[in-house]
Parts: sequence; structure tokens; C-alpha cells
Amino acid sequence: MKRFIAAVVLGLSLAGVAHAAIDTYEFAKEGDRERFRELTKELRCPKCQNQDIADSNAPIAADLRKEIFRMLGEGKDNQQIIDFMVDRYGDFVRYKPALNAKTALLWFGPAALLLGGFVVIAVIVRRRRGQRAETSQSLSPEERQRLDQLLDKNQE
Repeated sequence: MKRFIAAVVLGLSLAGVAHAAIDTYEFAKEGDRERFRELTKELRCPKCQNQDIADSNAPIAADLRKEIFRMLGEGKDNQQIIDFMVDRYGDFVRYKPALNAKTALLWFGPAALLLGGFVVIAVIVRRRRGQRAETSQSLSPEERQRLDQLLDKNQE
């Protein structure tokens, strides 16, 4: 049973690798190969939208990988390549877009929504506590007398 579970886990973990895009590029320096890997992991596929161009099988991702390889061959640095891609495809192509006026909502929107949710929950809890306190103290004299009678019977 343990071997079966191990085989299933191994099979599932290798399933993602089997779908990865495979390109064969010859680099002049090993440093360029590492830069290529970093850049393709950092840039998002415009078609797939939630996959980096290193793992995407979309034709546009293959074109972007070729473009990065070409630019590395021309001696451009990482920032020049990223700037080219951002100019061409917008800030969306980066997994970590730069913080500016256009992307402030991307950076701070989730935190603002989370904070807003906490405020709404706090308001709801306060209102319910106030309603409980109000209802527990608003017994009429007849209800109080009836409650006292019931409590006295239970004590006997």
C-alpha cells in the first residue's frame, strides 16, 4: 500500500513536468542560460495569463522565449529585456509589476479588501451584541414575575 501511494504521489508530481515547454537553445555562457531561466520564470504568458512563459506551451510564449534568447545574444541586460516586454505587453506581463500609480490597486487592493472585510465583521458583531443586551434587559414586569416564579420552582 505504501508503494502504491508513493507511486501515485511521484506520478502526480511528474505530471506537471511532462507538460512543460521544452526549448533547446545554445548559450555562449552558462550565465546567459541562468539569466534566460530567471527571465522566463519572471514573465507571464499573455495568453495563458496564470503561467510563466517558461512553462507555457502557447505559441506566443515560444515567441517570447525566442525573443529573450535573441536579446540575450545581443548582450542586453535583464532590465532592458523586461522593459521591452512591458512596453510591448504592458505591466501584466510581469508577475511582480513595479509600484506606480497604475499598479497601486494591484499592490494594495487585496489588503484594502481584507481590511474592509474585518471592519464589516466588527460592525456586525457589535450590532448583534448590542441587540442581545437590549433584549435581555427589556423584560416587562409580568415577564420578570413569571421568570422569578419559574426560577423559584426549579430551586425547590
